[in-house]
Amino acid sequence: MRIGIGYDVHKLVENRPLVLGGFTIPHTKGLLGHSDADVLTHAIIEAILGALNLGNIGTFFPDTDPTYKNISSLNLLTKILPLLKEHALRIGNIDTTIIAQNPKLNPYINDIKKSLLTILNIPENDLSIKATTSEHLGFIGREEGIAVHAIILLKPL
Repeated sequence: MRIGIGYDVHKLVENRPLVLGGFTIPHTKGLLGHSDADVLTHAIIEAILGALNLGNIGTFFPDTDPTYKNISSLNLLTKILPLLKEHALRIGNIDTTIIAQNPKLNPYINDIKKSLLTILNIPENDLSIKATTSEHLGFIGREEGIAVHAIILLKPL
């Protein structure tokens, strides 16, 4: 078995969609990044790569490569998942926490989860997505950005 921890953070800006887990959340701001800046999917990718000891997301998808400009992060996740099979591993479970002051994300958790499950191909019970605020503290509390923590358990095939 292998365990990986992922973390990602992106700045909130005007005129960008807010994409989390491949699902677009209605909001006045979105996340800034080279790709779609989907912090949730990025954190999951980071957790997978960490568990496999293969570096980080920038190793595979550098933000200097125009190929990945505005790409859906679900496409990036799709490119990473075959590495599990190459290492004779499968996902046991994933636990994530999205930290955002606004918008309130609980109404969208099921939609976000469904979006990710179509790519991850794991049982619904093996993917946990939680949302919390930072109680108005720090850059998240000032609504300047969103962060995500993810942890993954990989099991032998």
